[in-house]
Amino acid sequence: MKRIVVLTGAGISAESGISTFRDADGLWEGHDVMEVASPLGWVKNQKLVLDFYNKRRSQLLNVKPNKAHLALFDLEKYFNVSIITQNVDDLHERAGNTNITHLHGELLKVRSTRDSNLVYPWKKDLNIGDLCSKNSQLRPHIVWFGEEVPMLDKAIEITSHADILLIIGTSMQVYPAANLINYIKPIVPIYFIDPKPNIQKNYYKNLTIINKAATIGVEKVVNELIGSLH
Repeated sequence: MKRIVVLTGAGISAESGISTFRDADGLWEGHDVMEVASPLGWVKNQKLVLDFYNKRRSQLLNVKPNKAHLALFDLEKYFNVSIITQNVDDLHERAGNTNITHLHGELLKVRSTRDSNLVYPWKKDLNIGDLCSKNSQLRPHIVWFGEEVPMLDKAIEITSHADILLIIGTSMQVYPAANLINYIKPIVPIYFIDPKPNIQKNYYKNLTIINKAATIGVEKVVNELIGSLH
């Protein structure tokens, strides 16, 4: 069974109604991202950070996977599919996919500020005074700017074994995630699905660009890949 590795970014979830992390002006809901997505921001104003993620968590619980997420689940019925996502939502899980690596953490989990191995599922608001089992404040289970990406080595290992690579809804501007494409074998076919594709066409062999939104482009590619088996 061929191994398909799928790299997903904010564009695949935007069509479910989840706001992309940064607007063109670099702000998210009026905040500088460093205020709400950095260790320094956390130290300066925990309440602001917690309120920011509480709003995002509440929003996430009111949206559903879209056709792009569901098409990737269909793909899993025919191929060995591994999804590596920059997204912190759980829409891939809700769509049915089973092999998902979250590079930047998960919004529906929290962790201890004392012991990063203490991670808990969390769907309600997180407040100052919510403590882990070691009596330390809980924080969002999110990889902030300036923090290590714990799942990066696993993602590199997965990508290096890809037979086919799908890139969906990502600007290819956020590192180290954007560098994963460089770990595939040179002969591996790449499908880049994004309405505003930002990739060097001449740099990669076997590159197919689908200049469409995820719900349209992913269905097209998935149908082609499944059709190629018959």
